Amino acid sequence: MKQFISFVIKEARHILRDKRTMLILFGMPVVLMLLFGFAITTDVRNVRTVVVTANNDYLSQQAIDRLAQSEYFMITHTVSSPQEAERLIRSQKADVAVVFAGRHKGIQMIVDGSDPNMAQQWTAYAQQTMVPLTQHSTPITQHLLYNPQMRSAYNFVPAIMGMLLMLICAMMTSISIVREKERGTMEVLLVSPVRPLMVIIAKAVPYLLLAFAILVTILLMARFVLGVPLAGSLFWIVIVSVIYILLALSLGLLISNVAQTQLVALLLSAMVLLMPVVMLSGMLFPVESMPVVLQWISAVVPPRYYIQAMRKLMIMGVGIGDVVKEVAILSGMTVFLLAIALKKFNVRLE
Repeated sequence: MKQFISFVIKEARHILRDKRTMLILFGMPVVLMLLFGFAITTDVRNVRTVVVTANNDYLSQQAIDRLAQSEYFMITHTVSSPQEAERLIRSQKADVAVVFAGRHKGIQMIVDGSDPNMAQQWTAYAQQTMVPLTQHSTPITQHLLYNPQMRSAYNFVPAIMGMLLMLICAMMTSISIVREKERGTMEVLLVSPVRPLMVIIAKAVPYLLLAFAILVTILLMARFVLGVPLAGSLFWIVIVSVIYILLALSLGLLISNVAQTQLVALLLSAMVLLMPVVMLSGMLFPVESMPVVLQWISAVVPPRYYIQAMRKLMIMGVGIGDVVKEVAILSGMTVFLLAIALKKFNVRLE
């Protein structure tokens, strides 16, 4: 046991001495959290709005006032015809035009549809802003569960957790082991008194501890910097995250058995981890909106289930019983990947 702890300490010191590795491990989570939390956002803010008033009646003026007072819209122009408003949109001087054609003709919206998702959001926000004025009989009200402010950070934070923990644990672990093989020092470690399997586990333990520290950093930034609530049990958030970290470490060990050089390990990590995590995990695009074939492929992408579980635990505040399916799948994947990785590792030794 003392020899095992000595190997763990040796690997930890090796990581801590490498300033570039430490910068990646702790710099990347902070930068991505700030980028996805503040810069890369789907929140509706300051939409440049053109108002077209053919008849400046009381109802139209009320609607204009509501748009002007809203935090979502910024009235930049007031014109007298829809054609003028369309010219402003085509020249990229406005995003939305609201045409008040009179009490009986209603309200028409002209929207820049080059980005369909944002166009739908702008239309929905504008309709919600003016709905009390356009409904003369029974007003239509809307109540948003879990994210009433419609902030994109609520969606991105669990996704960033899934991406970072997978990349850091799997990629850094595989590169660390491959580096030893590339330099010819792995054979020296394997002939030490410690069993070869314990050597590999000892190299993975520091990354497990670093991943836990990164998880704590992300949760603190989410709560106190981005204002994302931790509605569910912190205990279960950590437990599910630990299972996911073990899965990522198992995948890193598997990659290290296949790759012979650090370059190959990086390429494999990029193909096996980066692109599927970003494109197929539901991080940026809903899985349900993908073609059926891609939905099948996404079913074997581990971050998909971790992100789903974190959104339920963190944002929706559900109990562990509502994420049993995700936890079971992650646990099964962990056992499967670890078994294959250890089997391949033993075969290589033989």
